[in-house]
Amino acid sequence: MAALRSERGAALITALMLTTLSLVIAMALLTTIITGTHVAASQKRYRSSLTAAQGGVDLFTREIMPRLFQSDYGATSFATDFPGLELKVTLSPCLRQKLTLPGSSWTSCDPAQASSDPTQAPDVSFRLAGLPAAAGFSIGTKIVNTVPGNTDRSGYHLLDAGGAVAAQDDVIHPQHVPTMYHIRVQGVREEPGTQEKARLSFLYAY
Repeated sequence: MAALRSERGAALITALMLTTLSLVIAMALLTTIITGTHVAASQKRYRSSLTAAQGGVDLFTREIMPRLFQSDYGATSFATDFPGLELKVTLSPCLRQKLTLPGSSWTSCDPAQASSDPTQAPDVSFRLAGLPAAAGFSIGTKIVNTVPGNTDRSGYHLLDAGGAVAAQDDVIHPQHVPTMYHIRVQGVREEPGTQEKARLSFLYAY
């Protein structure tokens, strides 16, 4: 018996296989490019939220927190000193306890105020404008724990008064133990449908 050796149609099959392989490679490259573009855009938006949260840390620790210790400083003073930020400070008995007492002694705080989530009843919240101004960032800040120290909140002198070389200071200065605050901050972009946000947790010595 003679074997059948027909090669009719082999060129068509080879062409179809090469076309299929080319399409697979092209689809893989296209998927990789699209995914990389989405990841890069997401990282850019996240960095913007992270920068906004870091700005919230600086504003809270350097400007807002020292004013909270002043008994004559109220909501009207905050609105006057920080216009355009939509600043909201909850000057409640809970916040007063957070500034001076350890977390276990916050008897005036409800569960939302005592939680570690900065989005639930934040102590301080404000808005940072973006570009365009409508697409800004919402910042929420909350003290979640306190370890009291002996900080003199009325101000203390780090330098001794001037005197001769042999002069002696009769006043005893105790060692300074700063009050430690565990603070959480969250920055969220204010855009419909966006989920970009950054949450920071840090320890601040006052």
